[in-house]
Amino acid sequence: MDAMQELLTRAKAAAPHLAMLSTKEKNNALLHMAKRLREGAEEILAANREDVAAAKEKLGSVMVDRLALSEARIEAMAKGIEDVVSLADPVGLIGEEIVRPNGLQITRVSVPLGVIAIIYESRPNVTSDAAALCLKSGNVCILRGGKDAFHTSYTIVNILRRALAECGLSEDFVSMPQDTSRESAARLMAAVDYVDALIPRGGAGLIRACVEQARVPCIQTGTGICHIYVDAEADPSMALSIVENAKTSRPSVCNAAEVCLVHAAVASEFLPRLKARLVDDRRAAGLVPVELRLDPRAAAIIDGMPAGEQDFDTEFLDYVLAVRVVDTVEDAIAHIAAHSTHHSEAIVTANGETAARFTRAVDSAAVYHNASTRFTDGGEFGLGCEIGISTQKLHARGPMGLRELTSYKYIVRGNGQVR
Repeated sequence: MDAMQELLTRAKAAAPHLAMLSTKEKNNALLHMAKRLREGAEEILAANREDVAAAKEKLGSVMVDRLALSEARIEAMAKGIEDVVSLADPVGLIGEEIVRPNGLQITRVSVPLGVIAIIYESRPNVTSDAAALCLKSGNVCILRGGKDAFHTSYTIVNILRRALAECGLSEDFVSMPQDTSRESAARLMAAVDYVDALIPRGGAGLIRACVEQARVPCIQTGTGICHIYVDAEADPSMALSIVENAKTSRPSVCNAAEVCLVHAAVASEFLPRLKARLVDDRRAAGLVPVELRLDPRAAAIIDGMPAGEQDFDTEFLDYVLAVRVVDTVEDAIAHIAAHSTHHSEAIVTANGETAARFTRAVDSAAVYHNASTRFTDGGEFGLGCEIGISTQKLHARGPMGLRELTSYKYIVRGNGQVR
């Protein structure tokens, strides 16, 4: 039996034991995991320094920042685990109760999915977030991190496993293969008898590979070509603040804006202010300026890079924003329908009817009126730390918290009925 097969076998064997734990047992384990994470901060930071040093040779500064940890970020990870403790246990909830004419009592009850595999890239906080959410929802998790963050993620997993053992629980509730090759990812995608759900978190290439190749059920997450439409009746100051926040607060995440659509009636006034805010003011302040990729109508108003053929279909994950001028809200809706990944979109307008038209017609997991797309996040939605943002429609959509990591079964009680 090779290492991956042994890991899968042990995870499958551990699943029934985790599913039977009480809320108190799970919460106690989570609190101890958070405690050990804080106590192991220096161990984690040492591993992270090794990963960051290697990453600087091949990744850009934005992606290195996504990988880098600090004491504050480790504290946020521990706090995220503690936040999950305060959330209601999603297992055992009664969804529906039916009494049939023949006396059968039918109850729908929420249950864990079983074994969840998460394939993700260079964000170490995903390791602790996923482990916490899976444990609270009664699921064993197999965390297959990317090679850029391997030393950091593997150190975090080992600390969490030690914490579980100290609570008298199985270390196999959380595990991570040491192999970061494509072969190990392919093994998880094909582990039909062992993995109940696969959740990819990362770039478009990773998600596409999982969706196309997985033989186990796969929940499509993450890729975010997010749009902000500035309407003719938008408050320009509000629109500038929203676009700036959505683009620059953390450009490497999936809820960052990648495209700004501007109504033609306000483009000549708004676009120069947008360029000043995102380019000139940031450069003067010593910040990274945003590179604007402009369609011909926008380029006739302000200076910037001409938009290429793929710029409205690219998740930049960087200080880059594609800009297009549109004539109507219907044009904005049509553009989003053609180019969106169905993650998060926003309209800025003072017109309630226009906003209602936009929010009804746009088919994305989160649609905003007068707010930044950066709020598409489990914590910001009050769900606790999330395991991903689902951009599909079956089973779960949007930030996936605890309830989205459960299924259900029917318990049927009778007194001798036969059919």
